[in-house]
Amino acid sequence: MKKLSKVYMALVLLFLYIPIFVLIVFSFNVTKSRSVFSGFTFDWYIKLFHNGLIMKSLLNTVIVATVASIAATILGTAAAIGINNMKKLPRTIVMQGTNIPIINPEIVTGVSLMLLFVFFAARMNFEFGFVTLIIAHITFDVPYVILNIMPKFRQMNPHLYEAAQDLGCSPVSAFFKVVLPEILPGVISGFLMSFTFSLDDFVISYFTSGATSQTLPITIYSMTRRKVSPEINALSTIIFVIVVIVLVVKNVIERRNAVKRGVK
Repeated sequence: MKKLSKVYMALVLLFLYIPIFVLIVFSFNVTKSRSVFSGFTFDWYIKLFHNGLIMKSLLNTVIVATVASIAATILGTAAAIGINNMKKLPRTIVMQGTNIPIINPEIVTGVSLMLLFVFFAARMNFEFGFVTLIIAHITFDVPYVILNIMPKFRQMNPHLYEAAQDLGCSPVSAFFKVVLPEILPGVISGFLMSFTFSLDDFVISYFTSGATSQTLPITIYSMTRRKVSPEINALSTIIFVIVVIVLVVKNVIERRNAVKRGVK
């Protein structure tokens, strides 16, 4: 059974990662063919950085993802602290409410936010752009931050905060010196998940972006109507490598912190 389970896991991983490996291989293809590898080249990576449309869309995506994930992390952390201090019944109700945006289809969330922005745009005379896009991303990022932080509160000794105050810490100092280090892995995980979802989002961004705030997924979608350039393969490869590096660094840091705590 152990050998069978290992074979099963290998097949699952192959199914998940073979498309990415194919994309990486064809990002080095000499021709634009997506089925025949004609030779090795770095030309598409060089041309990528000279493509104004793709680079502008990438910059827009990074700006929106960074601002939205930072804001969502702050709001989500504050919300998680408030939810943790609630009584059991209200906490359960609020948690179920925060889970709805996660389960809710993106098309529903995207259309709802678009209609909301249209309603306010007609009365406050503003246009769709970075502001509406960032607000939309914060909206669907916050529940993921809360979802990552709440388990850390359940693992933490609930009396640590009071003990720190009894030993002379102010409420603010007790939070930053005692509570925050305990929930920090959840905060970091929530930030990384928010950043990843913001980078990846298409449906909600499509309904809430303006003409001057096109994100990379929307630009790629517009290219599929003609033919996707291998420059997109090169860009996707770079993003994949960066994400892998970030995850590896995060896991190494968490493992070292766990070892240090174990030694202490």
